[in-house]
Amino acid sequence: MKLTTLFASAALALGLASGAWADGHEKTKVGFVYVGPVGDGGWTFTHDQGRLAVEEEFGDAVETVFVENVAEGPDAERVMTQMALDGADLIFTTSFGYMDATNNVAAKFPDIKFEHATGYKRLHPNVSTYSARFYEGRAVQGHIAGSITESNIIGYIASFPIPEVIRGINSAYIHAKKANPDVEFKIIWVYTWFDPAKEADAATALIEQGADVILQHTDSTAPHAAAQEAGNVAAFGQASDMSAYAPYPRVSAILDLWGPYYVERTRAVIDGTWESVDTWNGIGDGMVGIGEITDAVPAEVKAEALALKASLADGSYHAFTGPLNKQDGSAWLGEGESADDGTLAGMNFYVEGITGDIPQ
Repeated sequence: MKLTTLFASAALALGLASGAWADGHEKTKVGFVYVGPVGDGGWTFTHDQGRLAVEEEFGDAVETVFVENVAEGPDAERVMTQMALDGADLIFTTSFGYMDATNNVAAKFPDIKFEHATGYKRLHPNVSTYSARFYEGRAVQGHIAGSITESNIIGYIASFPIPEVIRGINSAYIHAKKANPDVEFKIIWVYTWFDPAKEADAATALIEQGADVILQHTDSTAPHAAAQEAGNVAAFGQASDMSAYAPYPRVSAILDLWGPYYVERTRAVIDGTWESVDTWNGIGDGMVGIGEITDAVPAEVKAEALALKASLADGSYHAFTGPLNKQDGSAWLGEGESADDGTLAGMNFYVEGITGDIPQ
């Protein structure tokens, strides 16, 4: 290597380390597009915690920006375009319904890196996708729910009929049923990620149908408030700990831990190693966590839940392990057989035992 080249490389490395880019701009600008408010206490709140982790890790070398309450659809494309025009180097788009908008905008800005949460389309070399194996956390929730219900009825507030949500319902049901063969799931689809009024109404309706445990794939704490008002109804934190309702009705939580991933991908942009990848991590990778299981849960059940968590984390157990049939009774997984990622990624069916239809 020529001496001049060596000095140039060193200077470039020093510049990147201090937040300066080759084209002269001083900081790496990282944008976040949120489907809900940062104060939702759930999904968007946890993504924003990831944004703050980026700021803490890189300090003055980065600038982060975000836009909250961005509807899935044309408005998302407008927001992403403006963020790109405003100089973002990396943009995280944090909802499934942003998938097409992300790819459309990425095509117009090939020098900007885009990361889309929970999607599967990587149509351009500057787009990555990432998600978490939430179904692992829902397996643990299901075990606890099935073990503590006295009415044998578990209510589930579902957002949209996409594979991620269907996987979660199935995983929770499978493990609730293992813990309690008499368990029954009642599911209400609310067609929203965040609408406290709808979520509260759904929780109330499920409680009136006999549910004494409420699970949710929506983002507000409204179901917890409804459970608290009803009395003797347990609930679980969704995405964040929701510990304001602990030790009861909130008895545990599934945690979305985005910070390490956001730091890693920001670093890759800064040091020039970013590549288009698909990431799907779970409990073992630290992207999914289980919130504190409170003393409202019997000690034996807590120990079983933590053992299940450990087996999911080390890979000795898969949440979808046969024998399992589909809802119509047709065979799906044989004894000891585990579901492949392709089937899970496109899951569009209930497992045997769940009643009702998946909305189209």
